[in-house]
Amino acid sequence: MNEQSRIVADAARFPLAQLVLSTINPRQHVDEAEVAELAESIWTAGLIQNLAGIETEAGEIEIVAGGRRLRALQFLAARHDDLAATRPELANPPVRIAPDAHTAQAWALAENAARRDLHPADEIRAYGKMAQSGATMPIIARAFAVSEKHVQRRLALAGLPQAVIAALAANEISLGMAAAFTISMDAARSLEVLELCRSRDWSEHQIRKALKPEAVKLSDRRACFVGLEAYQADGGRVSRDLFAEDILLDDPDILDTVFAAALAELAEDHRGEGWKWVEMSFESYVGYYQIEEGKFARLYKQEGALSADQAARFDELAALDEAETLDAATRDELTALQAIREGSYSAAQEAHSGLILYVDPRGAVQICAGLVRKEDKPAAIAAGLLIASQHEREEPPKSPISQKLREDLDRVAQGARQHAVLRDPELLLDLLAFQLSHALHWQKPFGISPGEVPNWPITGAEGYALDPRLAEHPARDMQGRDLAKSFRAFRQKGSEHIRGELTRFLAAQYQGGDAKLAALIEKVTQPRTREIWTPNAANFFSRVSGPYLSQIWRELLDIAEDAPSALAFDRLKKSEKAAQLESLFSDVAMREALGVTEEQASRISNWLPEGMS
Repeated sequence: MNEQSRIVADAARFPLAQLVLSTINPRQHVDEAEVAELAESIWTAGLIQNLAGIETEAGEIEIVAGGRRLRALQFLAARHDDLAATRPELANPPVRIAPDAHTAQAWALAENAARRDLHPADEIRAYGKMAQSGATMPIIARAFAVSEKHVQRRLALAGLPQAVIAALAANEISLGMAAAFTISMDAARSLEVLELCRSRDWSEHQIRKALKPEAVKLSDRRACFVGLEAYQADGGRVSRDLFAEDILLDDPDILDTVFAAALAELAEDHRGEGWKWVEMSFESYVGYYQIEEGKFARLYKQEGALSADQAARFDELAALDEAETLDAATRDELTALQAIREGSYSAAQEAHSGLILYVDPRGAVQICAGLVRKEDKPAAIAAGLLIASQHEREEPPKSPISQKLREDLDRVAQGARQHAVLRDPELLLDLLAFQLSHALHWQKPFGISPGEVPNWPITGAEGYALDPRLAEHPARDMQGRDLAKSFRAFRQKGSEHIRGELTRFLAAQYQGGDAKLAALIEKVTQPRTREIWTPNAANFFSRVSGPYLSQIWRELLDIAEDAPSALAFDRLKKSEKAAQLESLFSDVAMREALGVTEEQASRISNWLPEGMS
């Protein structure tokens, strides 16, 4: 709408009998049913938008904008003989009068070409008022020319505390923020969160978390495993986030209890199958590193053999499966043949090993079987199930991390240990005294030969924020200097300076000692690599393979390998994957956009490449 078409005249009220439809009004033909529905809306909610017209020489007001509303008002006048007495505001509606024909023409065009929608708060109140008067959702939808889904969502908002709707009307919160309040049935808590939201500029996600801080989605792996009915049967409460299309489970403690009970029941079923032991893991994955940490040896199924007929049938079904033309029966047949090919554990293997049950991120039960405990290895070797010459362990898979990158990561980890031990000068001095008074040979805790204990990556140092005392102030070159004079000047700087220099030097020389001593020091100092190093595209993600980046993405966000979002990430270029992962680690807005949960955020904040600590 341009400057010439702005409404400049004040509205005045005119009797309906004085109003006629202008020939320049775009709405010359309107369906009678549509007029009746709009009349019902106006009767319930009032005339929300004024009419606009121009006065003729004969004294009539020709309506140039608002033809549907004029017809609806005339419809009401025909149905209610006492309209002037009962609803005088409808019998004498307000009309803005154009000052000239040019302006009237502009208004007529602007009514449809640049019509401004109702403010969401006004729309919510109007829909709510109609619903309270008995209007059904389809009637409201037709009256306002919107979808029933749109009406459903507005009516959900109509049930919010009036303070929330008022904040929306005042543009203190957005429509999305108002929608976030619909998950709460606690009006008092909603008002508390509204005040917090106003003062802290919260996002929709933060509002939802404040209203239901403990709630988890139905898509949570625990819920997928036990099912909604089992959770509710144990007293678990459910609420629905209409706008996020989510079902929320409000009692995570009950979910944990039901989850643990269901997993324990499943484990009990497996204990009767001949295994030496059966355990549960509440983690979402059990793999190579967990097996190494538990010092398990691994037994594998004895490979089965298909007969000639079975092999031919397997190939036939596999081809059909590739073409996605298998029905349920033939798929079961293919699964049975596949099981024969994969083989099974023998009774002897089961007698010397066990299994760990866990639930993966999709809520599916997974079994890690054929695990031999450390104390059971001698018996398994004696039974011929394990070979001692292989050091009682399986060959580790090839690491996805290159040797050059491994050296950098080791340096980062060493820097983290030095960074931590720097906080305890007394410990450093005690360690120094211990080393100097004992012949520790190559297991000395300090690299005082003197020598360099590397703590700075050769490449990829971006994202590395080591304490400046370890990264700066190199040792002074004393070549050709008067050492006695320099030493006297050094002593005159005072004990605090000398102590600081000694502390810095000892921390930079710290390298651990033997495994037990290093473990003791780390227990005291609690080094945390992520305190000084954050993985980004330059220092890590661009230096590993694309498939490994996809694996990291799925594991951090609990995404199944065949999920659409995982497949979309797989299709990205390696540089795009690296950039996405860098944003996931550093960009709070991206995490909110992805709906990252607290558990996932914690996993991201603590994540380290394999082999780091």
